[in-house]
Amino acid sequence: MNASPLHKFASLSQRSSRVALGLISGTSMDGIDTALVRIDSSSEPFSIQTLACLHEPYSTAEREALRAFIQCPDLEAMTVWDVYLGERFADTALRLIEQAGAPTVDVIGSHGQTIWHAPRGELFGKPAAGTLQIGQPDVIAARTGLPVVADFRTRDMAWGGQGAPLVPFVDWRLLSHPSENRVALNVGGIANVTLLPAGCEAKEIRALDTGPGNVLIDLATQYFTHGAHAYDAQGAFARKGKVNQHLLDSLLQHPYYIEPTPKSTGREMFGDGYFQTLRTELERLGMLDAIATLTELTARTIARSLSNFSAERLIAAGGGSHNSFLMERLQALLPGVRVESSAAHGIDPDFKEAIAFAVLADCFLRGEPASFPNTTGAQKTVLLGKCCLP
Repeated sequence: MNASPLHKFASLSQRSSRVALGLISGTSMDGIDTALVRIDSSSEPFSIQTLACLHEPYSTAEREALRAFIQCPDLEAMTVWDVYLGERFADTALRLIEQAGAPTVDVIGSHGQTIWHAPRGELFGKPAAGTLQIGQPDVIAARTGLPVVADFRTRDMAWGGQGAPLVPFVDWRLLSHPSENRVALNVGGIANVTLLPAGCEAKEIRALDTGPGNVLIDLATQYFTHGAHAYDAQGAFARKGKVNQHLLDSLLQHPYYIEPTPKSTGREMFGDGYFQTLRTELERLGMLDAIATLTELTARTIARSLSNFSAERLIAAGGGSHNSFLMERLQALLPGVRVESSAAHGIDPDFKEAIAFAVLADCFLRGEPASFPNTTGAQKTVLLGKCCLP
């Protein structure tokens, strides 16, 4: 009699070394990032080695249609997009495995594409915090023939957490230091930080979404250039502009910034709808000053989030880490902190989140919780993810 798929899946956790593949389409919605990672748990700290990475961009038509769907979702479109993205994720995974000539892959961790994140949701006067990611993991499992761990946020939220940020545990594994206070920063559409005190245990790390990362900068760049530029490369537009202090002060009054931590947010709060409320004021400033002001908003809100932490080093990843002007502004706002790219620590800044979901899938295999009260606000440490078998 053949062993059951569940038995085969469970046996993977007994290996000292495993290869996991991580998949994510982030809040910037520019495409699918995937990473192959080898995890060796035979000693502490674990060895986490990135074997290969691949970015599969969405076409302009896909990106625009996905954004339009998220702004005005309907049930039929959601059903079709769920399967379509599952197919796209599976194709990307198979392409990376083929290109890398990878050894046997044991498990896939897929974050999917966030459609809506509602940590403050309620219905009929009762709390109903929830979140929705699509990119059907059963489709990925069927196409790749591999077990897929997905739906990483919901169990954390069931236990009272925000369901985000999800990468702090991996930041701790990759970037914590025995004698140096560090901050791991990811600047995607939304920016988030993980605070890593020197010599800390996993339960001691703290984390939060700081607010908009690239999302408003990208939207303004696309709007003013009529789509000719998808983002402000290297911060070139912002560098030529002048911050409008009146608008910046007004933006900094958003109630999210004074919410207690841990906390999380997304495009639901700081995306297209929010940008539309600012459009008239931004048009009055003109392109360069508008982009400069929104870039300063990102820098200020990140720096503000560190006001109660004696950081010595900030290690940046995500698309925003390539915005040299933004990084310069962070360095100026944090004069006692060394600001550098995760590349200096052997981690490709464009693929840290894909690496993270490979590691989180491996955590699920081994039954290791990866979410903590200090990172998401959950009532207890939580095992993240659900399993889909081929």
